[in-house]
Amino acid sequence: MLTMTDNAVLVIRDLANQEDVADAGGLRIAADTEAGSLTIELVAEPTQGDQVVDTQGARIFLDSDAAELLNDSSVDATVDDEGIVQFGFTEKQ
Repeated sequence: MLTMTDNAVLVIRDLANQEDVADAGGLRIAADTEAGSLTIELVAEPTQGDQVVDTQGARIFLDSDAAELLNDSSVDATVDDEGIVQFGFTEKQ
């Protein structure tokens, strides 16, 4: 199952609060298998069938393809000086 670093937990909770998504909201990650990429967006609630990962109130919703792709991964997040958020994924050891 996908895990989150402490930084990712803080950034995701902060983003959800800034964007005023509902209490059930979080970050949704979906895989575009044709393009070989992931999309990430803040949403008010998970889509039916999403896997929900909740760590200390930071919620990530994964579509089935993203859940399979990121199953043994950890997500980290950084915010640069201009407030741009970047997410990175690493394989768990």
